[in-house]
Amino acid sequence: MRTILVTGGAGFIGSNFVQMVLQEHGDYRVVNLDKLTYAGNLENLEGFLDHPNHIFVKGDICNGELIGKLLKEHAIDAIVHFAAESHVDRSLEGPAVFIDTNVTGTLKLLEAARDYPLQKFVQVSTDEVYGSLGTEGKFTESSPIRPNSPYSASKAAADHLVRAFGHTWGLPYNITRCSNNYGPYQFPEKMLPLMINNALHDKELPVYGDGLYVRDWLYVYDHCTAVWKVLTEGRAGEIYNIGGCNEKTNLEVIGIILERLQKPKSLIRHVKDRPGHDRRYAIDATKIMTELGWKPSVTFSQGLAKTIEWYLTHAKWLERVVSGDYEKYYQEMYSGR
Repeated sequence: MRTILVTGGAGFIGSNFVQMVLQEHGDYRVVNLDKLTYAGNLENLEGFLDHPNHIFVKGDICNGELIGKLLKEHAIDAIVHFAAESHVDRSLEGPAVFIDTNVTGTLKLLEAARDYPLQKFVQVSTDEVYGSLGTEGKFTESSPIRPNSPYSASKAAADHLVRAFGHTWGLPYNITRCSNNYGPYQFPEKMLPLMINNALHDKELPVYGDGLYVRDWLYVYDHCTAVWKVLTEGRAGEIYNIGGCNEKTNLEVIGIILERLQKPKSLIRHVKDRPGHDRRYAIDATKIMTELGWKPSVTFSQGLAKTIEWYLTHAKWLERVVSGDYEKYYQEMYSGR
């Protein structure tokens, strides 16, 4: 049995990945390392915490000694690195924690991996490292790195560190860069669950600027299958873009949510834009499709329906995560804008 270390495996994408591996790949064992910050939640792993092939460890990726111990103790074959501070808005308010987690944390993982016979290090990154696009074109793996927020700058720095360790010390690695994820277990600071939650409670839906910012939407399960393909079949040292082929403006997405929930568009409230807001992202995923045979399996219409249904049937989960500190954060971000 092969063993992988998954960092951030109690977060949104990480927990979906852990669930997929445990359900679909019985010859793999998962050691799941998560610090359990506000975005990490053991409820995301309900039904899997006691799975015989799952070992959960509460800990910080900035703890190099812990990483080294886990690699040796569990004979880790590969690392899939999801753990990150990931919300652009939070990076504008407090960039230092993004450097600590996304840069220093990645460095600690790489240092431990360098001194251990690791078979693969998969760095899960973002299309935001490429910066912003105009009305035409798509990001390819050879697009220049031009991050525009503290969040994307921290992810770009981490990507460069991964490449440097591969070049200098021969660490076998891949870097994946995905478009906007959505689906079950996403913390409602992100746009889709925020809008779904507010609409369900007939609260105003805060929309930055004119709402015409364009994103490519990727259902989280499809992202997980793509990362799995890269882990198991990707050529070492390669970067793979992962996109959902679903470009839509924020207003289009919000309109669909309101229509499905039978809520009025009068709930939309345009608010002051955030600084440096990238206008458009779009991913060219030709490389992973042609080289590894991956493609999205879920259309945006199907994925959004699944997502809305999940939040409707997990009202208690949603109620718990938006209590306390979340409400304070929400007021700080949107009141007075």
